[in-house]
Amino acid sequence: MNAIDQDNRSEVRDEQGFAVHVLRNEQVELVVVPELGARIISLKNLRSGREWMWHPPGGLKLFRNRAGDDFASGPLAGMDECLPTIAPCSWQGRELPDHGEVWAVPWEVDEAAWEAGALKTSTKLEISPLAFERTLELHDNEVHLGYQLKNLGAEDELYLWAMHPLLRFQDGDQLQLPPCVRSRPANEQWLNPVASAVPEGGCAKVFFRPIQIGSAGVYNRNTGDRLDFAWAPDENDTLGLWLTLGGWHGHHHLALEPTNAAHDALALAAEGDRCGVVEAGGTKAWNVSLRVGP
Repeated sequence: MNAIDQDNRSEVRDEQGFAVHVLRNEQVELVVVPELGARIISLKNLRSGREWMWHPPGGLKLFRNRAGDDFASGPLAGMDECLPTIAPCSWQGRELPDHGEVWAVPWEVDEAAWEAGALKTSTKLEISPLAFERTLELHDNEVHLGYQLKNLGAEDELYLWAMHPLLRFQDGDQLQLPPCVRSRPANEQWLNPVASAVPEGGCAKVFFRPIQIGSAGVYNRNTGDRLDFAWAPDENDTLGLWLTLGGWHGHHHLALEPTNAAHDALALAAEGDRCGVVEAGGTKAWNVSLRVGP
């Protein structure tokens, strides 16, 4: 674990009956609900006041789901983790639920790490023989996310992981994509202002794979606000982009999704050997960083 910045402040407060963990410094505030899949419900630029995490209109509403619930019936607030699938599917005799096994269950908090200034949370999957851990650290205007996935079984396990941040977008927002993505003419609509990528009333999901540079972001040409994602492409070689302008349950939001698969269903990704594998008794680790600017 990296040294934690001395000016960081942390607290646990009550939010609608849930213990909410807050990491904050002079530039960024990060708010997480471990009981709700370690969901990040707020990522705020304290200098500009911009809130990046989306939730449905009418105010933030937090509540528990049951394992196996449809994702659309959840709080739909901010960022959760999808593992070992996004779309529900049957895989090796297992019925994997919508958006995976970890978003709707409580995660445990490592109190020693919290006292040291980091938020380390973990959960053991109920259907798949996997244990999952994520550590959040705040360094200046960057959030560092460290992941570990352990195979508890006696056989190799295939898995699909995707970061799943539902983001607010504003007039003037434009996607910042690496050259390996920008050079693909078939996806030119995603290189313009965000709201022009799909028609009003529509929604779309696209994948870029394989990528040579693990970076993507949103930049607002009017305000200078930006949110940048960075990761190692040899760890996760795919970028998913999702946008709905009312086409999905009437909602308007954007998602940039570093992932290891170019399908939403593990069963489909596994057919083409386009997903991750963790050896029996082994562990996979990877990292992502979020940079809030300017």
